[in-house]
Amino acid sequence: MATVDESSIQAARDLRVVFSRLRRRLRAVATDDDLTPSETAVLLRLFKDGPSSTSELAGAERVRPQSMAATVAGLDRHGLIDRTPDPDDGRRQLIGLTNVGRRRAESDRKVRDEWLVRAMQDRYTEDERHVINNALTLLSRLDE
Repeated sequence: MATVDESSIQAARDLRVVFSRLRRRLRAVATDDDLTPSETAVLLRLFKDGPSSTSELAGAERVRPQSMAATVAGLDRHGLIDRTPDPDDGRRQLIGLTNVGRRRAESDRKVRDEWLVRAMQDRYTEDERHVINNALTLLSRLDE
């Protein structure tokens, strides 16, 4: 294994901790606690990306199809999703949001966005926000 700088190890550790805490905080800001974190993630993915099959959702969320089936069933019990035949493959169903599901996703996203914007405004100076924006530009290379 190639030599790794201590600064890389520390940055990776700190980044993971900060993002984990921020993710938990954003979940806690949600309007209702009646959905599991997995259900919320799928609800927001469907809102952002549109209808998908259960297997596509499982791949996107990096879970087993059986786990995604349970998550989808939970969203269905809440009346947040509907199922329609896939026009490209009649054997499959596409999972989409009902009007209630769409409103819920919009509301949850709005609440989280408002909290995050307010927190950025209240806790950081303009110069600090500039540093954060520059750091985020650099961090986006991790996903390339």
